[in-house]
Amino acid sequence: MAATLIERVRAHRDALRAAGLRPLQIWVPDTRRAGFADECRRQSQQLRGDPHEVDTLEFWEAAADREGWE
Repeated sequence: MAATLIERVRAHRDALRAAGLRPLQIWVPDTRRAGFADECRRQSQQLRGDPHEVDTLEFWEAAADREGWE
């Protein structure tokens, strides 16, 4: 008899746990929500010209540079 969906999911999760992993649930903003893009824009505009933000952006640009990677 074929395993039910619940049994397959349980077996998959058990295998992940056996591999040393654990489940983790996180809550993130709903990007489909009305006003989300406007709030992103508002926060971005607040940071425009902020010297700390310039440093942060320079750090991430350097970290994202993959030149010379193999």
